[in-house]
Amino acid sequence: MTDTLSSARLTDGQLRELAGRAGRELEDASALDILKWATDTFGPRFCVTSSMEDAVVAHLASRVLPGVDVVFLDTGYHFPETIGTRDAVDAVMDVHVITLTPRRSVAEQDAEHGPKLHDRDPDLCCALRKVAPLEDGLTPYTAWATGLRRDESPTRAGTPVVGWDEKRRKVKVSPIARWTQDDVDTYVAEHGVLTNPLLMDGYASVGCAPCTRRVLEGEDARAGRWAGRGKTECGLHG
Repeated sequence: MTDTLSSARLTDGQLRELAGRAGRELEDASALDILKWATDTFGPRFCVTSSMEDAVVAHLASRVLPGVDVVFLDTGYHFPETIGTRDAVDAVMDVHVITLTPRRSVAEQDAEHGPKLHDRDPDLCCALRKVAPLEDGLTPYTAWATGLRRDESPTRAGTPVVGWDEKRRKVKVSPIARWTQDDVDTYVAEHGVLTNPLLMDGYASVGCAPCTRRVLEGEDARAGRWAGRGKTECGLHG
């Protein structure tokens, strides 16, 4: 559709149009083809973000762009298993893991806002420890990839495979948006992809430790996040 050099010169309006057209044209494409388009179009100005719940999208991206940047948010509240997964991905996969941290440590945040902000105002906590660091960390990039899937929750049912991130003024790629959990499990098994050990311990979605619990039978994958708080997203995805 466009080459790396020309994409770097596009205006926001042109990038928005490019994203919309790619979303329509690539709707039925494979995850690898979607990522091939993204890496061909944006080159080093493209990155993958990962919560280290699993390394599926990072693995897919490494197949079309070895050494691809994989951006991870270390909020200061992660399970040890999540940090271990990040370290393992960095050690064994052909990717470049970049760890982002919030502007304030947990102790500094506690001093300013009081302890356990995640219990009292989880939206503010996510804004400080996730949203702001990601916005800083994505500055060098024109496009970023996520592991969002439509089957995860009703709020994600309309996720395009390629769309426009209005908040950050970037192209947002969700190459496995059409995948099901069975598709993910099959890919993990076929390629030996690293996954967070917590997925084998009743957690269907892994976030910060204070705000994540195991899911119950019949609940959707996101039900264990901010359970009982009327909150379903951290703000990274709208």
